[in-house]
Amino acid sequence: MMIKLLAVIERDLKKFRRNPIVLAMSILMPVIYLVILGNSFQGKLTDLPVALVNQDTGPFAKRLVENLMAIQAGPRTFRLVDLTDQQKAVNGVRAGLYKAALIIPEDFSKRMTVAGRPDLGLFLDNTDSISADNIRNLILAAAASLGVDYVPIREVTNQPLLRDINLYPKVDYYQSLVPGVVIMAIFLGTLTTGAFNLVMDRFLGIDESYLLTPLTKADIVSGLIISGLGITMMNAGLVFAVSLLITGIPISRGILNFVPLFIIVALTTLCLLSLMFAILGRIKHPRIVGVLSGFLNVILFFPSGSVYPIASFPGWLKGFAAINPEAYAVDALKSVLFKGAGMMGVIGDIGFLVLFTAVMMTLSIITFKRTL
Repeated sequence: MMIKLLAVIERDLKKFRRNPIVLAMSILMPVIYLVILGNSFQGKLTDLPVALVNQDTGPFAKRLVENLMAIQAGPRTFRLVDLTDQQKAVNGVRAGLYKAALIIPEDFSKRMTVAGRPDLGLFLDNTDSISADNIRNLILAAAASLGVDYVPIREVTNQPLLRDINLYPKVDYYQSLVPGVVIMAIFLGTLTTGAFNLVMDRFLGIDESYLLTPLTKADIVSGLIISGLGITMMNAGLVFAVSLLITGIPISRGILNFVPLFIIVALTTLCLLSLMFAILGRIKHPRIVGVLSGFLNVILFFPSGSVYPIASFPGWLKGFAAINPEAYAVDALKSVLFKGAGMMGVIGDIGFLVLFTAVMMTLSIITFKRTL
């Protein structure tokens, strides 16, 4: 009885020895999850870029700037960028260079002195509701302490009035998740098409049919990737439509921006299919695909900016986001869906996706093994 039991144990252990990647990933994945998730959701926002246009040279404007710099030096929630041109600051927010632009008008100190309740202008990129709310609350707190050296009995009448302006139609946190959900649908689609079908063919021993044909490596790789394009895009489109309905985003917004949205989803799908083929193209067992799928989802999705702003990532994770195709896809979808940007507004994101796809396709063809 014991000999039979040991034989079963020995056979199962040998299966793991034949798949060292599975064993290694089971050890490395929890550690990598800790590093990625721990730095993608740090609990507090840091280093959010805020443009500051100070048109006043008076004492109260100086004190407000000092309060803001204290926040920059202390909790480091935002990073101030001094500008002189108000229009340039607002355009920078629209272009995604800054999360907000604070304008201190030239009569700010004067109106503080005569108890005239001065105004402050705050232009917010409200497509990132988490960052916008944090910046608004901190600037309100910095302005509230101006001219108050004690706890007043009566209401302070000259407390600055912060006039915050959302540059885009209201986007709540629930709606802001839609681009990330679409990208996740595309990612999951790439795991069930394209390279995965090749892995299953190898596992079942029917991939030899490719070897009996005059098909080149480029034909096989391109064919499998393009075959997965239609199915994955159909799934992503359905998820997109359902997400719009659930979150209350007007369907008309998706219809009006159909062309750029279609191009972004198509390029993202090709990009991820090519990436998956480059990674899975030589794998022979579906178990490895299952292990890698969770790992790839974590390292691509969470540092994409779909849930937490990239500006608050540590430097090394920002560097990874700079080469993460999902980060460019999420940024492009947010710009088109929430900011009304056209093709020219997301040309940088599209250019990266095209380049990344070309590189991964080339790598997939070169590394593909057209032999037993």
